[in-house]
Amino acid sequence: MNRNHAVGGLVVVVVALMAGLSFAAVPLYDLFCRVTGFAGTPGVAASAPGGAGYVMTVRFNADVAPGLPWRFEPVERQLAVEAGTSVLAFYRATNHGTAPVTGTATFNVTPLKAGQYVQKIDCFCFEEQRLEPGQTIDMPLTFYVDPEIATDPSTREVTTVTLSYTFFGAGEANPDASVAFAAPVPAAAASSPEESLRGSHP
Repeated sequence: MNRNHAVGGLVVVVVALMAGLSFAAVPLYDLFCRVTGFAGTPGVAASAPGGAGYVMTVRFNADVAPGLPWRFEPVERQLAVEAGTSVLAFYRATNHGTAPVTGTATFNVTPLKAGQYVQKIDCFCFEEQRLEPGQTIDMPLTFYVDPEIATDPSTREVTTVTLSYTFFGAGEANPDASVAFAAPVPAAAASSPEESLRGSHP
């Protein structure tokens, strides 16, 4: 009888442990991706190390989830970036709906192996964005490309990276923010930019 109780208790503990791990899996995986750059997730840094003389092309992509009445686009589609230099870019969003909408952005980098070398210093994706009906906002993104991308044997041939952001209605985004989405609805093509991207040396 005591043996049966012991086995029963062990089963309860195992089930509870598995349940706990299932709830922890998504945030732990997301943290792992952010730290390692796995699945094309950019890292987060406090500042840029300074120019390294290696220039590459950074492209900007924007998508919106089905049902979100927003126009979302990069102010400029691409930029020549010196590795190690802090760069300021802008994305623009307009709420074409008839009610206020709060959105949240997920992100990734392609090629995926370059994700660990794209370091975000500040990003609109760190916070939810609320737009009133008809409101347009320009949202900043500050980042740099780690110069080590040019010396890593697996990435030294990479000369172009693409930063992609997808906006979802708040509470609707995939909890694994590090994974690219299979079939987002493309945002309308960008109009002529009214503001230029600009790089700033730390």
